[in-house]
Amino acid sequence: MGVVYAGLQLLSIPINAVALAIVLMVAFCLLKIPVAVAIVIAALLGGLHAGMSFDAVLKALNDNLLGGAQVGMTYIMVGAFAVALARSGILEWVAQKISARLNVQGQKVQAQIKWTLFAIFIVASLISQNLVPVHIAFIPVLIPPLLGVMNKLQIDRRMVACILACCISASYLLLPFGFGAIYLNDILLENFNSVGAAAGLAGTADMAPKAMFWPVMGILAGMLFAIFVSYRKPRIYKDIPLSNRDEGAPVVIKWQQLLFTLVAIAATVLCQVLFDSLFLGALLGFVILGFSGIYRWQAQDDVFTHGVRLMAEIAVIITIASGFAGVLNATGEIDSLVASAKDLFGDNKMLGVFVMLAIGLFITIGFGDSFASVPILAPVYIPLSLALGLSPLATMAMLGAAAALGDAGSPASTISLGATAGLNADGQHDHVKDSVIPAFLHANIGMLLFAFVAILYL
Repeated sequence: MGVVYAGLQLLSIPINAVALAIVLMVAFCLLKIPVAVAIVIAALLGGLHAGMSFDAVLKALNDNLLGGAQVGMTYIMVGAFAVALARSGILEWVAQKISARLNVQGQKVQAQIKWTLFAIFIVASLISQNLVPVHIAFIPVLIPPLLGVMNKLQIDRRMVACILACCISASYLLLPFGFGAIYLNDILLENFNSVGAAAGLAGTADMAPKAMFWPVMGILAGMLFAIFVSYRKPRIYKDIPLSNRDEGAPVVIKWQQLLFTLVAIAATVLCQVLFDSLFLGALLGFVILGFSGIYRWQAQDDVFTHGVRLMAEIAVIITIASGFAGVLNATGEIDSLVASAKDLFGDNKMLGVFVMLAIGLFITIGFGDSFASVPILAPVYIPLSLALGLSPLATMAMLGAAAALGDAGSPASTISLGATAGLNADGQHDHVKDSVIPAFLHANIGMLLFAFVAILYL
C-alpha cells in the first residue's frame, strides 16, 4: 500500500508495542475471534503502534513464516497418517476386545479392571505423541467402546480426562521423539538458539528434556492427585447405547490389515530414528496404508483431506505465530519492555519468575496451543530471564514451561477437545465442566508449582 504510518499512535497513553500486541491477541481470542485472525490483527496493530509502516509490518510478518510453515507441514502429514491409521480399525478392534473380556464381577476383579483401563489410557496417551504419532486422533476411537465398562465401574470421567490431558502433555514435553521432537527440538531449541544468539546462548539437544523434566513432573503429580484424591469417588452414569455404531457388530480385522498397520507404524518409527524426520515417517506410513487395501484406493484423497482438517488449524496457527514473533522483533521495543519489567521486578527473582509463568499461562489459554506460544514468548522471555539472572538451562525451562502452561486446560486446546470427543460420545460429559476445568486445575497448577521451584534452582 506504500502509505507510511510512522509515528501513528493507536492509544493516547504510552504503551509498549510488544505488550500491546500480546494483550490484544489474547483479548481477541477470548472474544472468540479465530486464533489465526487474532494473531494477524494483533501483529498489525502492534507494528503500527510502534511506528512501522503497513508495508514494513507485512514484510516482517511474511519473512518469518517459513520456520513455522515447516513445522506446520509436518502436522498436516501426521494428520493424514492418523486418519489412515484410524481407518484400519485397529484401535476400535482393540477397544472391543478389551470390552468383551472385562466381566465386571466382584470388588477385587473390578479394581483390577479399573487399573487395567487406567494403564491402557496412560500408555495410549504416551505413545500417541511419540512412537505412533496420531496426537488426539486415538481418543474418539478408543474411548467410546469402553464407556459401557466405565459406567459399570462408576469411573468418574473427569479423572479419565485428567489422565488423557496430563499424559499427552507430559509425553511431548519430555520425550524428544515424534511430537516431542517437534516441540523440544524444532520449536523450543530452535527459538532458544535464534533469539538467544545475541546474548551468546547456544543450546544443545540434550538441554531441552533436562529443562522440562521438573515441569513435567508437576503435570504427573497433578494427574496422581486427580486419581487418588479429586475424583476417586464413584460417579454414576446412565448406560446409554451409542447411536453412532452398531453394538452387536464386532470389528473384524484380517491378518493383512494387522500386518500392514504394524509395518506402517514400524516404518514411521524407523524414519524418526534413522533420519530424524517425523514428516518423512508419517508420509511413508500413509503410503504403506494406502497400498495395503485397508481402505479403497479411490478414498486416498478423502483420507488425506480428513487428515488436513484434523491438523490444519494447528498448522496454520504455528505458521502465523512465527510471523507474529517476527513483527515483535521488528518493532524494536522488546529491549524497552524487558527493561521496564526488570525495573518492576528489581532483584526479586521469585516475583519475576512467577509473573512470567502466570503470563505464559494466560497467553496459552487464550488460543490453546503451546507449540505456537514458544515463538511468541521467546523474543521477550529469553532476554528477560537473562536479565533476572537465570541460567541458560533455567531460561529454557522458563520458555518451555510458560508456553506449555494452559495447553491442557484451554477450551480451544486440541487435547481438551479430543478428551471431550471421546468421553462425551453418549452425551454425559460436559466440555468445560468435565474436561477443561479438571485438566486446568490438575495439569496446570501442578506444572506451575514445580516449574516455579525448578527455575529458581536450575
